[in-house]
Amino acid sequence: MTSPDPLRVPALDAQWAHRPAAAEAPAIVTGVFDVLHVGHVRFLGDIRGRGLPLVVGVEDDVRVRAWKGPGRPVNPAAERAEMLAALRCVDGVFIISGPPEVADWESYADLLRPLRPAALAFTAGDPYTEAKRRGAAALGVEAWELPLTEGRSTTAALSRLSRSL
Repeated sequence: MTSPDPLRVPALDAQWAHRPAAAEAPAIVTGVFDVLHVGHVRFLGDIRGRGLPLVVGVEDDVRVRAWKGPGRPVNPAAERAEMLAALRCVDGVFIISGPPEVADWESYADLLRPLRPAALAFTAGDPYTEAKRRGAAALGVEAWELPLTEGRSTTAALSRLSRSL
């Protein structure tokens, strides 16, 4: 592992939308969570079921639009965060901002380090699986890979909706 560059400025920022009450080290998951669906609920419930507080990082609108196109996100970050915070299994929610091109594991590790996580969780098949594993290793925390609920994604839901219109 290389030593950190002392001139490096953190590229990502986070603002609490719903601060967790527990001081215990949480499991953390980050994502878009644009149109909340059963796959999200099962995934988040499974994480919380492992016994740690669950904190969710929601990507802001600028980042999502750059990654997924001009029609996304469907719902603004503040509303996505509010929906997640309303779930019983979620203990805290923060919104991630920063240049869309910054999506490397080092930047996420820098962002998450102050939260002192115990685990980072992601779904099987996540295109950033290796980066998330490297981030977890850099933080010295567990990497939890949970099953994907097949056929349940925001993209699939939006596709079904557009076909029915």
